[in-house]
Amino acid sequence: MAKLIIQIPCFNEEHTLPATLADLPRSVAGFHVVETLVIDDGSGDKTSEVARTAGADYLLRFPIHLGLAKAFSAGLDAALKLGADVIVNTDADGQYRGGDVPRLVQPIVRGEAEMVIGDRAPARLAHFGPFKRLLQGVGSWVVQQLSGTAVPDATSGFRAFSRRAALRLNVLTKFTYTHETIIQAGKKHIAIARIPIEVNPDTRPSRLFGSISVYLRRSVPTLFRIYSLYEPFKIFWTLGGAMMAVGMALGVRFVFDWLVEGGAGHIQSLILAAVLLIVGVQTAMFGMIADLIGGNRSLLEDTLFRVREMELTLAAEPEVVRLTGSDPPAPERLRARGGPPR
Repeated sequence: MAKLIIQIPCFNEEHTLPATLADLPRSVAGFHVVETLVIDDGSGDKTSEVARTAGADYLLRFPIHLGLAKAFSAGLDAALKLGADVIVNTDADGQYRGGDVPRLVQPIVRGEAEMVIGDRAPARLAHFGPFKRLLQGVGSWVVQQLSGTAVPDATSGFRAFSRRAALRLNVLTKFTYTHETIIQAGKKHIAIARIPIEVNPDTRPSRLFGSISVYLRRSVPTLFRIYSLYEPFKIFWTLGGAMMAVGMALGVRFVFDWLVEGGAGHIQSLILAAVLLIVGVQTAMFGMIADLIGGNRSLLEDTLFRVREMELTLAAEPEVVRLTGSDPPAPERLRARGGPPR
């Protein structure tokens, strides 16, 4: 029996969550069961109570606020343990239309992709200012180059994942999962598709970041870190090679002046050339070591994938509360802990 679970990470969404849940489909072609999972990321309002009364099927609640990336990752883990064959992630603010869910999952149902991203076409969104549109375009282009994919809307949170793709993704950042999961999908050869979608008018400003500058300060290092994790050889050898090239150029300059002028002057060029050559060689060596460590990381990720598959085979119990169905109401948290299950 094919099961689709739609997960909704939430943080203080008591006002927008009811409309978001009401807009989601309860039946989708290709699936016998469609259920909803609300991840309450330590909200200080009545988000959990609203999830109960507004028709969510499951609730996963953190006692403290851990951030969007942790909520997303914990939702994938819980949905897998609940038996999901396909998982859709959507936002609680109602930005994405529930009517697009059937179209979003169809590439997975047809076996054409393992991960599907809803393309909002940010360049034509009326509520995006010119500067934000420019940043969205540049950011998506950078993610395309880093990941080797052709995703035009890298920050879209409206996504669908096959069971296998969800098992293979490991979210490491604490800020947002959007860029990281695309880069991982590209490096792990997870087939990605996109579908054009329409969005609803804004119901509130974004809570993920307070300003564009804050977003850039947090996302740019994240992109560099994730790419370095998967391509350390390229990063370190590029940096090391650049330093060695500059050092060689300065060294040639010193030798030329020494031959022409008899060794007078430019001793600082010789010192700087030596420093750059030494540091460049060391940086390149770091790249070789990091690449070897990266090989071990790949083996560990493969082991983790197999362990997760074994957990699902053994029917590992998810740490969620079932809100609907014939079962009696469960406690607010099952085996509550200070962080998401992972």
